Amino acid sequence: MIPLPKSDGLAAWVERSFGYVFTSPPLLDAALTHRSAGAGHNERLEFLGDSVLNCSVARLLYDAHPQADEGALSRLRATLVSGETLARIATELGVGEHLNLGSGELKSGGFRRGSILADTLEALLGAMFLDSSFEASFAVVARLMLPRIAELPAAEALKDPKTRLQEILQARGLALPIYVLTAVAGDPHAQSFTVTCEVPVFRVMAVAEGASRRRAEQLAAAKVLDLLPAELRKTP
Repeated sequence: MIPLPKSDGLAAWVERSFGYVFTSPPLLDAALTHRSAGAGHNERLEFLGDSVLNCSVARLLYDAHPQADEGALSRLRATLVSGETLARIATELGVGEHLNLGSGELKSGGFRRGSILADTLEALLGAMFLDSSFEASFAVVARLMLPRIAELPAAEALKDPKTRLQEILQARGLALPIYVLTAVAGDPHAQSFTVTCEVPVFRVMAVAEGASRRRAEQLAAAKVLDLLPAELRKTP
């Protein structure tokens, strides 16, 4: 188990990184404790922080993009609250250096694992919400997310490959792509899925493999998009 830093050093890190000062140190300790370390872990705080994060980001985007419709705002939010984005933020802030992990997770490099870092960041937001108020946790989310909101691409560019391919076909009154699961391999905890995506009207088909069926379908759709004539890749 990784010992937590001295409370004063930990508090200084939180204030420096998040602009927040905890009044209840036990909440901070719980937020940084992974379930592998035993009781008092951060999963309930993560659940709470997920809602705080989603609501806060929704409000920030609502204000930043007054002309965007619901679909565009949803795509922008999905990008900001994705596990990949949260893990990147947590890494930049050094969250992994302050995690309380069990010996197994410590040996396997859990302090660098993206999913653990993302979950811990959400748990910290949940802890801040309980420690003070929604307004205070919202201010932390704004501190973390506003620079990233300013750098977001247009919402249209954030559509996933399956959605883009479907819209291209629907806009022309054509049949939707056909996805077929052709193979599943590996142990239950580490399976690999192989999927084909076919658009018969254009005589194109692609095969892709992913860690989930959904991921494989997205990758196959992306390959099909690349095979379409350039003039067809944009929705009319």
